[in-house]
Amino acid sequence: MIPFNRRNIWVFLLLDISVIVSSLFFSYLLRFDFLIPTEYFNDIFYLSIIFIFSKLSIHIFFNVYSGMWRFTSLPDLINIIKSNSVGTLLSVSAALLTLGPIVPRSIFLLDFVLSTAGFVTTRAIVRIYSQQLRLTRKRSSKLSEKNKTRLLLIGAGWSSEKIIREILENPSGNYRIVGLLDDDNSKLNTTIHGIQVYGKVEEIHSLSIPFDEILICIPTADSSQMRKIVDHCEMTKKEYRTVPTVSELIDKNVSLNLVREVTISDLLGRQEVALNRSEISKYLFGKKVLITGAGGSIGSELVKQCIGFDPDLLILFDQSENNLFNIENQCARIGDQLGIQAILGDIRDKNILNSVFNSFQPDVVIHAAAYKHVPMQELNPWEAVNTNIKGTLNLIQAAENFNVERFVLVSTDKAVNPANVMGATKRIAEKIIQAKSMDSKVKYMAVRFGNVIGSSGSVVPIFQEQIKNGGPVTITDPHIKRYFMSIPEAAQLILQAGALGKGGEIFVLDMGKPVLVKDIAIELIKLSGYTPEVDIPINYIGLRPGEKMFEELKTSGEGISESPHEKIMVLKNDISHGWSIVLGEAEDLIKKSKTFNVNTIKKALKDILPEYESSSEEEKFPVDSSTIKRHL
Repeated sequence: MIPFNRRNIWVFLLLDISVIVSSLFFSYLLRFDFLIPTEYFNDIFYLSIIFIFSKLSIHIFFNVYSGMWRFTSLPDLINIIKSNSVGTLLSVSAALLTLGPIVPRSIFLLDFVLSTAGFVTTRAIVRIYSQQLRLTRKRSSKLSEKNKTRLLLIGAGWSSEKIIREILENPSGNYRIVGLLDDDNSKLNTTIHGIQVYGKVEEIHSLSIPFDEILICIPTADSSQMRKIVDHCEMTKKEYRTVPTVSELIDKNVSLNLVREVTISDLLGRQEVALNRSEISKYLFGKKVLITGAGGSIGSELVKQCIGFDPDLLILFDQSENNLFNIENQCARIGDQLGIQAILGDIRDKNILNSVFNSFQPDVVIHAAAYKHVPMQELNPWEAVNTNIKGTLNLIQAAENFNVERFVLVSTDKAVNPANVMGATKRIAEKIIQAKSMDSKVKYMAVRFGNVIGSSGSVVPIFQEQIKNGGPVTITDPHIKRYFMSIPEAAQLILQAGALGKGGEIFVLDMGKPVLVKDIAIELIKLSGYTPEVDIPINYIGLRPGEKMFEELKTSGEGISESPHEKIMVLKNDISHGWSIVLGEAEDLIKKSKTFNVNTIKKALKDILPEYESSSEEEKFPVDSSTIKRHL
């Protein structure tokens, strides 16, 4: 459609009509050596009407008028050439049908060349005029330029080009770019839209040009590259920010609006994941997908990643009203016409689950809802049992009753040789879905991974709050290590693992090397503009209940093998008991959880999981169940 409400659209239409008429007239001039016989004037008149109608119609079909001419780019020009090619064919067909073979064939070829050149030239002139107008305004406002923030860009690639173009096309903005740095020697002394590449990143300290702020424009940089760049940026004592990672930019374009502060995720977990999108699409495209814990850290990212695969309906299930409200609003902004249904409810409630499954008939269930704060679950183990085990059983029963195709459980590395209630309950949840997969049409699988940076259960928000309050930052032990990955990376790999499962697998994500928690604290302090142990002290307070010095991703008895994806491994199904035995053990544990007695529950966990080792100190202080019951 022609955007008639756009300013100057009639001018653009008249320009195109002028090009069409002029091209046809000059084609006849060239054909007859600038002396057109009088008998052809009527033909030129009728041909002009045919060509105007045909070519403008095809222009509309090709959305030629949807773009703004002052921003005309190479793809726009290619679209013009395609449109004029089709328009010329339509014009020739209409002319031959109405006027017959009296029109010289060479006219059509000449007209195509001249009209193509005319369409391209008019758009180029508009863009050049707009650029000159902006330059004129820029020269007339030299005084205001002094008040603009001078940006130095790191990285001379496609993202920098988009940022530079955006700033140049908006001369009234608050920024101007003074130069670029890039470690690629071949780019030295080259320019992007007139902005020069001055040298390598390590030369930023000796750069002769003045700048106020640094913008890191390398969305594909890994964590080690980002740490090196940030170290150089910090030494300049200037502010620095970054464009989002590639995974954050799915279906988005780089722009100043997306620029953000450098986070700990950039320094530790900034990884680009190569996904087999066609395999994921096979089980998500056009399907109804239920995500439990949809408002949580992992759940909300799973929701956003699923949107990119165009499911028919996304059912967002969460017991937190605020979290559910937030993720529903985010979906409304990025999901276009995608069906979204937010359900406020608890997976421990069978009735609401049955109602949801009956109403929406989900094809895929991604189960991310869980209690995960280790010390809290040590003190309230009945809650861990009811959510992580009973909630999973409720979902499995609903999945069986309503013919779900695929069920993906989001698990944790704490399920390996568990030393805490949270890990033990998640390990039992793994055993439950493995046992059920042995005699079910539903494809059950679990995905096991370590900590995600920035999640509500990670140390990062705690450290950030401590830094904000002036310290100290508290760490349990200087040698404690954890696996870390970014939230987008974890969510993408969960979806990829879901595509690989045939039923009964436990997938283990490649978490890389474990990281010292102390190093995370130090990086966060530096990112906040402080010096570790000078401005912000670090205190070591000893291991908390249920904590281990390091986490594992598999037990000694679990066989592990590669999967088709380089970052996903698979454990063999080692279930020795059938569904009836596993279900009986789980139901007995749920029954004992109603005693609200810490020791009773932990003993029941130990009976099911001999590898579970709880802290002996905790068991000296059983909770008085009568006190609990009086307050429930």
